[in-house]
Amino acid sequence: MLQEDALRMVRVLGLFRHRMPLTCTRRRFLSDASYHLLLCLRPAPGLAAENLFLRKQLALSHERNVKPSRATTATRITLVGLARWFDWRQALAVVQPETFLRWPRQGCRLFWRWPSRPGHPPLPIGPQALIRRMAHENPTWGQARMANALLLMLGLEVAPRPVRKSMPKRMDQHRGTRATSPHWHAFVRKHAQAIIAGDFGVVVTATLRWLSVFVVMDHATRRILHCTVTVHPTASWTLQQLREAIPADHGYRCRLHDRDSIVSPQLDQHIPPRGLRGLTTPPQSPQANTRCERRMGTLRQACVDFLIPLSACHLRRLLKVRVSPYHARRPHMALGPGIPQPLASLPVPLQADRHRLPQHLSVMSHPILSGLHPPYELAETVA
Repeated sequence: MLQEDALRMVRVLGLFRHRMPLTCTRRRFLSDASYHLLLCLRPAPGLAAENLFLRKQLALSHERNVKPSRATTATRITLVGLARWFDWRQALAVVQPETFLRWPRQGCRLFWRWPSRPGHPPLPIGPQALIRRMAHENPTWGQARMANALLLMLGLEVAPRPVRKSMPKRMDQHRGTRATSPHWHAFVRKHAQAIIAGDFGVVVTATLRWLSVFVVMDHATRRILHCTVTVHPTASWTLQQLREAIPADHGYRCRLHDRDSIVSPQLDQHIPPRGLRGLTTPPQSPQANTRCERRMGTLRQACVDFLIPLSACHLRRLLKVRVSPYHARRPHMALGPGIPQPLASLPVPLQADRHRLPQHLSVMSHPILSGLHPPYELAETVA
């Protein structure tokens, strides 16, 4: 009899696990079971006296109309298990008898519903990762098209509904809707090897003169191909700077620029003979040329924000000093992290200890721009 009650209480413990944390329920249930075993060792007169003592206190609570707290899952399991040992109708006070009888019935329904969950079993981890990869690479595909592609191209027979469950939630398209075309950043990421970008920036000198900084960069390597300064930028001057920046044996196909009046249609007509096609960003959309805008902002933060140029020659010299370590020593998060043009000694191999340098090595720095940007490197310790 005791074993049957214990098994029944364990089953009820599994039924109510969705209503409160399972670890807390088990801890309380084991505590109540241990206390019950200790009470079984006590003599019957003492146990009867304690029962009467508790009933008297409970009667005082009812006379004062004190509302009891809501029964937790562990309390319900304990009450259902203890009700098998005596006539519980005479001692029940916290809930109605109908509610108490409903607890084990609800538990039984939940217990038999859990192993018989409707629907198909989930897909293995491998096909789920493949579906997520295909969804990221083809955002316009729906669940039916992806299921057909798995069947015809890979020989995997997967229904559309499991495909939909494995797709990322933000890419899940409901029936009757269709995803938009790939975003601009997806185009830039896939064709970064063939894209260069140019942009103009304005700098004010110490004599309150306006200077224009022209930057041309490679999208794939984040390398600045050309950086120069002028007082009066024109279309012919810009074309000459592009000729100096782009080598003859280049592999670029597109040149990305904004809608500045300096970049005239005449400039775009001279670019096709060099194998480049001009791509103009939409109006009032600086995010379409974010990488070049970011490079311009980096040069501004690294030089102009801390050093006030005196003239165009001074600013050109400052940018030249800054661009060289920018290519060879500055880490770029978009590259992995990596460096556009690393030196022969970079990247440095990992040390044996993650957090300590060997005894024979020390950290050295060579200040750039009067100590504004000190690049670090390892050197042999002098005895």
